[in-house]
Amino acid sequence: MTERLACFKAYDIRGIVPSELNAEIAERIGRAIADETGAKTAVIGHDIRTSSRGIVDGLTNGFTMAGVDVTDIGLCGTEMVYFATANDAFDAGVMVTASHNPPEYNGMKIVREQSKPISGDSGLWEIERRTRERDFSRTGSGSVNRRDVYSEFVQHLLNIVPAQSLRPMRVLCDAGNGCAGVALRSLEPHLPLEIVEMRFEPDGTFPTGVPNPILESSRKPTVERMKAEKFDFGVAWDGDYDRCFFFDENGSFIEGYYIVGLLARDMLMHHPGETIIHDPRLIWNTIDIVTSLGGRPVCCKTGHAFIKERMRKENAIYGGEMSAHHYFRSHWFCDSGMIPFLQVARLLSRSNQTLGQMVGEMERKYPCSGEQNSKVDDVDAVMKRIRETFADGKLDETDGLSIEFDEWRFNVRASNTEPVVRLNVESRGNAELVREKTEQLLKMIRA
Repeated sequence: MTERLACFKAYDIRGIVPSELNAEIAERIGRAIADETGAKTAVIGHDIRTSSRGIVDGLTNGFTMAGVDVTDIGLCGTEMVYFATANDAFDAGVMVTASHNPPEYNGMKIVREQSKPISGDSGLWEIERRTRERDFSRTGSGSVNRRDVYSEFVQHLLNIVPAQSLRPMRVLCDAGNGCAGVALRSLEPHLPLEIVEMRFEPDGTFPTGVPNPILESSRKPTVERMKAEKFDFGVAWDGDYDRCFFFDENGSFIEGYYIVGLLARDMLMHHPGETIIHDPRLIWNTIDIVTSLGGRPVCCKTGHAFIKERMRKENAIYGGEMSAHHYFRSHWFCDSGMIPFLQVARLLSRSNQTLGQMVGEMERKYPCSGEQNSKVDDVDAVMKRIRETFADGKLDETDGLSIEFDEWRFNVRASNTEPVVRLNVESRGNAELVREKTEQLLKMIRA
């Protein structure tokens, strides 16, 4: 088999510029997308990386050479491309971004009509083949126009979480010098919130590092600022702001697992009886909250393509992954980093509890290990050893191995891209048991 182009990954396109991705390859990708989707119209947006405009120009050339009319919405977040594609009935949408990869990378996230994802077996490998083999059938002369969709996007957000459902609060918002600051400045005049800006200026040189708040080193400045001043809560985003991360009033970082529970609670308080999708890594808190509020929890394999597909199948109102990806039916089943920010504000607005108190209750009922990553020589051997050791537990293989006992459970799964095993452990109210079992499992994994 001919080796695939290095920039094509399982879910999107991501590579080093210019060796793995450049304007010429982007042009070919544009032509390949046109052939694969049959698109006559496409919308393109881009993040703050210094190489993004060059990639956009190449992509635009490829589209127009195939007769596709292109609308360029400029600097934006990934969710704005999802919004524009579906809201304005484009045939395809492309966000030029490498999310939280190092500065020398760039990439693309691609969707069809109604912002249905294109990844792996849903068309991405065929786009890769056409790009690599220069197998293009369409020719034409498409048009290009530029458009600002920020005001429409802000109205879309306010239709989902109305400003009148919020009370005045002081919130630290850390955009990490990514794209989020631009969106927040468009949104803020409509909100009763006092938004305190942190690293709002878009800067593709990443002066304080690539924003990826799931890493402790990346979120450290946010935590320090939260502890130095008084805020009701804090939020930080990654570069293309399709993921958001929360901090309580004391500056404590909140595990993404508990945010899934919070957002599920907010959704079901406003939309009783709906279906909520969650990933299999940590589940008990989410299931408890959803069932207690009359909702229907459905477990789905980790990964945006799987979650979006399952949400459409179940017509779920919300889907959440502990990795800080949150998906909404009202957003065409796509992920958003702005909707969760507004939802948490709404939840606090109608509660007499602080965010720390809300999360503290969940942490006490269902303490967890957080994701523990280990590099290993032989992933299969590790998984076999774990399966045999815990053969007396209840096994589920939705994603990796989930093994459940009466008082504790764990999920262990292999990375799709590297020889890494990811472990998550939780219990029913026993933090010491979580520590003990996490230590036992890590010894086995790292042996």
